[in-house]
Amino acid sequence: MGRRQAAGFDAKTFLTKASTGRSIAVYRKKRVVFSQGDPADAVFYVETGQVMLTVVSERGKSAVVAMLGPGDFFGEGCLAGQPLRMATAAATTEVSVVRVERQAMIALLHEGSVFSERFMAHLLARNVRFEEDLVDQLFNSSEKRLARVLLLLARFGKEGETEPVIPKVSQEVLAEMVGTTRPRINTFMNKFRKLGFIDYNGGAGLHIHSSLLNILLHG
Repeated sequence: MGRRQAAGFDAKTFLTKASTGRSIAVYRKKRVVFSQGDPADAVFYVETGQVMLTVVSERGKSAVVAMLGPGDFFGEGCLAGQPLRMATAAATTEVSVVRVERQAMIALLHEGSVFSERFMAHLLARNVRFEEDLVDQLFNSSEKRLARVLLLLARFGKEGETEPVIPKVSQEVLAEMVGTTRPRINTFMNKFRKLGFIDYNGGAGLHIHSSLLNILLHG
């Protein structure tokens, strides 16, 4: 999801260089960065921690649409004329984000070719992820979708950035991400644990083993 950076390019330094329209904020776990329906007036960059994007339908049904980590941008819909936020962004761990006002972001994209390339890579990777998510929902079983979600959270396949221990994620959240029920998530998680694909690492989080890929390849 756009986490790989060009060699020698420090996105945080580039985003926070002396200029107006840019600031750094730290949010404690469960604090909201912005809410669905808020004015869309800035783009955010995750420096540390994890952010969850959720949407709520008119009938009150909620769904998790993305889990973001260091190196990810979010809120970029404002650059395409989106007047209001389409989702709620909340910290699932303590998180540090760089906030770049819409006009400042547009100026950055115009003045810096390196940054423009970095941001374009993010957008392209995000589009690929959306396509993969759609295929996943249409053709894969709930068990395979859960395995894919866990591997994505651990960043398997992201060169040099694998994080085998991920922050604790509730089964309710996993159910929303997968599109199934919490009891089914519980059943699959127990199965993965018994097969040695995952380990509950106490309060430190969930240990994801690369062997979980077997569910996607052969499950």
